[in-house]
Amino acid sequence: MKKSLVAVLVVLALIIIVSPGILGRMAEKSVDENLNRAAEQQGDIVVSSDNFDRGWFSSEGQHRIEVKGGNLGLMLTEVTPAGDSLPVLVIDTHIDHGLIPLSSLSGENGSLAPGLGRAISTLSVELGDGKTIEIPGKIYSNLGLAGTLESSYQVDAGSNAVDGGTIAWGKSTIDVTTSATSGDIEFAGDISSLSFSDRSESLELGALTFSGSQEPTEYGFSVGDMTMKLDGMSVATNGVAAGGIKSMSVDGYTRLDGDRVGGRTTFAMESQTVPMFGEVLVSGDFSLNGADAQAIGNLTRKLNAMGGTQDPMQNFPEIEEDLKRLLASGVELRFDQLDVALPMGTVETQLNLAVAEDDAGTFEWTSLLLSTAGAANISVPAELVDMALAMNPQAGAVVGMGFLIKNGDVYELDAKLEKGLLTVNGAPIPIPLGGF
Repeated sequence: MKKSLVAVLVVLALIIIVSPGILGRMAEKSVDENLNRAAEQQGDIVVSSDNFDRGWFSSEGQHRIEVKGGNLGLMLTEVTPAGDSLPVLVIDTHIDHGLIPLSSLSGENGSLAPGLGRAISTLSVELGDGKTIEIPGKIYSNLGLAGTLESSYQVDAGSNAVDGGTIAWGKSTIDVTTSATSGDIEFAGDISSLSFSDRSESLELGALTFSGSQEPTEYGFSVGDMTMKLDGMSVATNGVAAGGIKSMSVDGYTRLDGDRVGGRTTFAMESQTVPMFGEVLVSGDFSLNGADAQAIGNLTRKLNAMGGTQDPMQNFPEIEEDLKRLLASGVELRFDQLDVALPMGTVETQLNLAVAEDDAGTFEWTSLLLSTAGAANISVPAELVDMALAMNPQAGAVVGMGFLIKNGDVYELDAKLEKGLLTVNGAPIPIPLGGF
């Protein structure tokens, strides 16, 4: 046998036999880094690692994900019984590690693909009253040599009794790829259906698909893109339909250009029949351009920390300087489309506001109107205006004061703001220039 072939066989033997113990620690570190990276980006999540039993070819471990304040904590507090602690997400993981993870062949989705290893995780939720709810499905993960974690949450169709009712779900898959080095995240999901029903109420969601990516920035927030589509949602009370939507879609992105951030979002939602109006279709196109990235980052961090505050204005002094910096740096907001389509016609709206760049050191609220230019164009079907007048005659003041002018079968509003002067349908409207 040639020496070169013997050398290759010896190296392969070392990779198979020796590498698992060395890479086991690296695999554990990779999982921790990816989970903590996600927690840092969320801002109000704490990840802890418990009971990590590292073996030679495989390891077992548990991660606990807790919400500590912020907007997410406030939402959970509102639905958690008084006196109970917030729910905790528990992830139990089995890792088969090694450059060639032989031990994974005896498990689910086993593979000899090179990497730090392969993992299978199960999920559960610990409630504040001590009860534990097992979450169906498993997460299958591949730990790459460069610290990339590819995870796929897979669940078969099923149902379970909960809170006196039944929750049912269709076959679903959610794929997430994260990088421990760059913090980049890519995700995609396909949830075929989800429903809950009890004796008095029911909620049904149709197929939900989504995908996107996120890239962290030095300013403390992430940019990227996201698309989502929902094929219907319906709500019923005592067997009687109480509303819902036929479909909804959202497509958006954010980008960082130097020290400026911008983005665009388009959306469309078609409702089920609305009493007195019929079916309604809402569609929009919103964009943000040229915003100061540092100010956005500061505001995001501070507002997230204020998640539990009932009155945001109570903390206005804490964010005032960042708001001033955001506006003094110049920024543009645009609604190129905000349409509400009804059986009697479509309400069409276009709106844009642009704040000119100013000296941040001398910027004052009293100068904001002078540095802001804007325009608004609204078209309302005459049939809809007539209906509003019949229901509430006081609404006629809007027409009588010239805010809406009839043009054929629609009423229109054309407003402009420039250098502190507001005009509506050509008529000047006084604006008080008092400060905050």
